[in-house]
Amino acid sequence: MVHRLVVSYGQPADPAAFDTYYREVHAPLALRQPGLVRLTYGHARPLDPRQEGPYLVAELDFDSEAAMGESMASPEGRAAGADLANFATGGVTLVHFDVQQASGA
Repeated sequence: MVHRLVVSYGQPADPAAFDTYYREVHAPLALRQPGLVRLTYGHARPLDPRQEGPYLVAELDFDSEAAMGESMASPEGRAAGADLANFATGGVTLVHFDVQQASGA
C-alpha cells in the first residue's frame, strides 16, 4: 500500500523566487531521500475563487508509513526538512496517510 506525504505551501513573499528555488534546489534535495517512490507537485487553484488555497502542493509517495519515517529520519530527509526555512516564507503544512482506492459498487 502506498503511503503519501502531502506538503502544502502557503503564498510565498516572492512567488518567482519560490518557484525557482523549489524547482532547482528543494525538489532535487527531496529526491535524494531513500525510499521515496515518487515526488509530484503543482500550483493549486481552488475551485471556489472565494476560498484561498495553498500556493503549491507536493505529494511524496513511499511504500509504507515506516518507510516514510525512515526516509524523513535519514540525513537526506533531515536536510530536506531543514531546507524548508530557506524558501517557504508563506508557511508549510505536512499531512500523511495510507492511500486508499475507491471502487464503484
